[in-house]
Amino acid sequence: MADTAAGAQYTVLGPTGPQIDGAEGRLSDFYAYPEGLQRCWVRGNMIASVDGGASSGGKTAGLGGAGDHGLFTLMRYAADVIVVGAATVRTENYSGAQVPVAHRSARQGRGQQEVPPIAVITRSGDLDPTALFFTRTEVPPLVLTSTQSFEATRARLGAVADVIDASASAPDQVDGARVLETLAERRLLRVLTEGGPLILSLFIEHGLLDELCLTVAPFLVGGAAPRIATGPGEVHHRMRPAHLLSDDEGYLYTRYVRG
Repeated sequence: MADTAAGAQYTVLGPTGPQIDGAEGRLSDFYAYPEGLQRCWVRGNMIASVDGGASSGGKTAGLGGAGDHGLFTLMRYAADVIVVGAATVRTENYSGAQVPVAHRSARQGRGQQEVPPIAVITRSGDLDPTALFFTRTEVPPLVLTSTQSFEATRARLGAVADVIDASASAPDQVDGARVLETLAERRLLRVLTEGGPLILSLFIEHGLLDELCLTVAPFLVGGAAPRIATGPGEVHHRMRPAHLLSDDEGYLYTRYVRG
């Protein structure tokens, strides 16, 4: 058997690297979007257990820790818009993004709205207008739905959201490229998607995901927990590591970009 390891270069990562205080601006630099964007840059932020489970007890919150929550909010502060699927809104009981005063000033300095809107992708438009997603938010959310469901969805949700037809050739489907065109028209170029697995897979399948920030939680969950991406289209897009961080609880914070 050939000694394939002998031809590879390995780097040892461990606890001896320089520490970064979460309150310092340097951590934000690790998650800054590229400068001078002329198109949407799509960042995925997901969490998974060591054995690949994307949830525990049916929710991602069962995997998270203090460091993960800190980076979750930091990435929200950097984004122009947060994109999620309808199932994630329902399961995680989403409400609007919350941005503290200091970060609002930083956002204004970057030419961003003080608070990023949340855009939900829903083929059917089946969302409850009394849910926190619509009632506990400073800015109206965007509802990106299919042509087939657009009129009914606008009639039901138009008073609490900006309802948009995001279909392309298939009137019963939401098209990922059309979603990004819609966001770009509104100058919402720094895109953060928080899943769920079907939404992440939609962007991956069509080559629309520019980077993935994956937190590896130091747990084994077993069972039938889903992966972070689940969909019909299998692809093989090359990614390269941009950085790897850790914390004293044993979480790993990876960032991969298209290479």
